[in-house]
Amino acid sequence: MSIPRVQDPGLETEAHAARVAGVAPADPLSPAERYGELFEAVQLGRVFDDSKTFVDCVPLAHPDAILAEYRARRDQDGFDLVRFVGERFQVVRPPPSDYVSDPDQPLLAHIDGLWDVLTRHPREHRPFSTLLPLPCAYVVPGGRFGELYYWDSFFTMEGLAASGRHDLLHDMADNFAWLIDHYGHVPNGNRSYYLSRSQPPVFALMVELFERHGVCEALPYLPRLLREHEFWMRGCEGLGHGEASQHCVRMDDGRLLNRYWDASDRPREEEYLEDITTARAQSARPQAEVCRELRAAAASGWDFSSRWCDEGGDLSSTRTTTFVPVDLNAFLHALETQIADLSRKSGDARTAERYQAIADARRAAMLRWLWDEPAGVFADFDLKLGARRTWPCAAVAVPLYVGLATHEQAARTVEALRGGLLQRGGLGTTGIDSGEQWDAPNGWAPLQWMAIEGARRYGLDGFADEVRRRWLATVGDVYRREHKLVEKYVVADTGDGAMGGGGGEYPLQDGFGWTNGVTRRLLGEGDSVLT
Repeated sequence: MSIPRVQDPGLETEAHAARVAGVAPADPLSPAERYGELFEAVQLGRVFDDSKTFVDCVPLAHPDAILAEYRARRDQDGFDLVRFVGERFQVVRPPPSDYVSDPDQPLLAHIDGLWDVLTRHPREHRPFSTLLPLPCAYVVPGGRFGELYYWDSFFTMEGLAASGRHDLLHDMADNFAWLIDHYGHVPNGNRSYYLSRSQPPVFALMVELFERHGVCEALPYLPRLLREHEFWMRGCEGLGHGEASQHCVRMDDGRLLNRYWDASDRPREEEYLEDITTARAQSARPQAEVCRELRAAAASGWDFSSRWCDEGGDLSSTRTTTFVPVDLNAFLHALETQIADLSRKSGDARTAERYQAIADARRAAMLRWLWDEPAGVFADFDLKLGARRTWPCAAVAVPLYVGLATHEQAARTVEALRGGLLQRGGLGTTGIDSGEQWDAPNGWAPLQWMAIEGARRYGLDGFADEVRRRWLATVGDVYRREHKLVEKYVVADTGDGAMGGGGGEYPLQDGFGWTNGVTRRLLGEGDSVLT
């Protein structure tokens, strides 16, 4: 079932999508708004080991009735909160599956067999769930992540294309188009508590992927691309030099760049206790400020990393909104370039000229503020310190991936990555071991893919081949031993052999969407050992 591909933004409504899918519409309130003091008691009282469990629960009665009963009974002798919640909410578990990993099955076949296991369908949406209904089937990462995620999905889609799953690619195209039509942006994930933020804007890359594989033409998506750009640039009008608003930053010379941002400054509902605990560790900053910065880090996809912290600081020093990130601005350059290209193809020369000028202005701003000549990389700019970040970070590969670097810049970036982050098991994330998951010693599939493809784009095949070989060896070693793929891997040489990564707010997750996608795409190049 496909939604119309050409329409005015906003014509589709959530209720309409729910009727089309035959499911209940999403609860218009988030769990904190819906359940008030009950939500706070459950999360602060650690009724569930994982804060995400409660916000994903489905109520077994009308939420208003549950809340009224809680208020009437909570002060009674012998009231048991754990029992009360257990009797009135259904914990959402992954759908039952008869899939069993065959230890003798090649890795490629294992991944191809997992796509259906990781697919969710609109009929699974329940009344008053936090799950936002979508019109078509979608692929989730796996483990605790039972919903669609924005930038994860792009890397998953690369694998779906390599597996020949154009049916799922077509469904995903409809879903992302619908999200932009309805919300004006792609939320972090299709949950009500994710609506206040997006993630790295990769819809333009998705659209190019759809057309390249013959799933659908790119041109009908132009209105959605324009609307997503509007979301990221909202608030830029009237900014003075050195000022910032929402996602936009006007640099001291008047050039415009972007940052990550979340519209809310409350603790994340899916990590409520964790955010309050982190905020309390930083007594010099208001809780709302710390929570905003943690949310912005979640919007970056790099949650969490020393990349967003004071040098030598812990998680409580996170200040994501004070950085102008190289990857975000590279993705937005790709979005602007594609809008210009598609406008030109549609015969709209005026819009094409406008957005080409916007893309060119962004590239000029990145050359002025983000290119680090001594280091030979595009790097994040620290607005607080007025300087670029100097330590190694794999995000520097993104300008190569989207093609905005010169050949000389690409060659220098590859040498910097080779000297600073290339490890035994693939490309590292940063050069700092902070205990956070987006730092050493971990490596992540999307970072491998962008570095590999970015290097290939400039003919730097030796580096691309080396990263690919090391990454596939790591994934393959863990698969042969444990018969699964995981969310992240230790790529540094610890002396213990290949293993899944650690750090962060939750245990290592199995599945796993973007690891499957990138590995399947790389295996598609023909690895005789692992296929």
